[in-house]
Amino acid sequence: MNKYIVLFIAILSFSSIYAQKEKPNVVVFYVDDLRAELGCYGSETAITPNIDKLAKDGVLFNKAYVQQAICAPSRMSTLTGLRPETLGIYSIFTPLRKIHKEVVSMPQLFNKNGYKTISIGKVFHHGRDDKKVWSSFFEKEENSYLKPENIALINDLKAAGKKRVKGPAFENADVADEGYKDGRVAKYAIETLQKVKNDKFLMFVGLSKPHLPYNSPKKYWDLYNKNDFKIPSRKKPEGVYRLALPKWGELKGYHGIPKKGDLNDDLTRDLIHGYHASISYIDAQIGKVMNTLEELDLKKNTMIIFMSDHGYKIGDYASWCKQSNMEIDVRVPLIISRETNYKNRVTNKKTDALVENVDIFSTLVEICDLKNAPPSDGKSIVPVLNKPKKKWDKAAYSVYARGPKIMGVTATDGKWRYTEWRDSKTHKIIEAELYEHKKSLLSYVNLSKNKKYKKIEQRMKVLLEAQFPRDKPFLQNDIPRK
Repeated sequence: MNKYIVLFIAILSFSSIYAQKEKPNVVVFYVDDLRAELGCYGSETAITPNIDKLAKDGVLFNKAYVQQAICAPSRMSTLTGLRPETLGIYSIFTPLRKIHKEVVSMPQLFNKNGYKTISIGKVFHHGRDDKKVWSSFFEKEENSYLKPENIALINDLKAAGKKRVKGPAFENADVADEGYKDGRVAKYAIETLQKVKNDKFLMFVGLSKPHLPYNSPKKYWDLYNKNDFKIPSRKKPEGVYRLALPKWGELKGYHGIPKKGDLNDDLTRDLIHGYHASISYIDAQIGKVMNTLEELDLKKNTMIIFMSDHGYKIGDYASWCKQSNMEIDVRVPLIISRETNYKNRVTNKKTDALVENVDIFSTLVEICDLKNAPPSDGKSIVPVLNKPKKKWDKAAYSVYARGPKIMGVTATDGKWRYTEWRDSKTHKIIEAELYEHKKSLLSYVNLSKNKKYKKIEQRMKVLLEAQFPRDKPFLQNDIPRK
């Protein structure tokens, strides 16, 4: 009788080990300031062979949205599964843990479920957020310049007493990939994969480009001809709310950028060139990490997510950077590739399902079978990964505050974007915007109050108020200065 008990215990033990092995590793490529300017998204200019290859290996989301088009709140939302309006943090100035000690973050939850958690590069906007929680933490580095003339310029500005010194908005030193920080991030990711190949792990690889300054090795600039880039329309949408679009974002702080007026065509092309070179640079780093997963035979049990923290403007609407509720700022690239040993794996598919970055938390909870997960504002998108044509959410939502008194709330149904700018306390509607986006990320006419689109506006208004009811005040723990 004892031998049967021993056999039964052995079977249970084997089953437990097998189940544990079936839980996938997770690698998340988290990119800063990347709009859907990629070959797999139909870009006619961007050279991104490695990301395009990843798209063929999984599901590409055409309609993925962030909850706010600025780094810190967006990343907090992804890493906690909670929307900015739940956290009450809308600016880049306040770390998560300054306000919320109780919130369970993604690395905390994975830790409790037996995973090693690895943060490399820029993951949380504030590096000190949960720094001690990760099993392994590779600090993000400050922006760096390598050309002697730029180093001398920065030193001269500091010597002259300039505060918050920034160098030029772009640089193309003739150096190896590791000369700039994203090359070092990839190198460290590869070294770490070799160390944890026998462990169960969650790894975030935070790539800083194409965030300003557009600094990348010369060979990536050489992939493009500057004169091939078209100058974007500097036309602002007709009837746009006066506070809807920022002029410069952080671009104005860089040396050589005029403080007033539009940029001339030559400088505009230089910046667009630098943005594209930066994209090709991070594409190469992703390729190196992907190759390592293959070489270490980890791909068979590793789920890969490629995502951005928000979209971006490169001169569109005569505006730069992000910081708005416009479609081009809140729609982002998202690609998810399941582990190759997953029996129902779907590859080389695109979906128009409306999903949000806040959904990633719940999605990983389901896929990795994480126990004791906290409540989330998102929901698992596993059904869409299994059936990309599946009907999904009716809307996706984002917010953007303009100082303490004005809150912008926006909703899209995938074809129309409706935005209300409200008094933050009374919820009185100050201004409304309705834009059509059936074929483009850009739209140049505000159709709100146009009688022809009255029914569409009313339908979108109902969708918006389902998420942002007029009688519910906005939680405000930290807000943008303006």
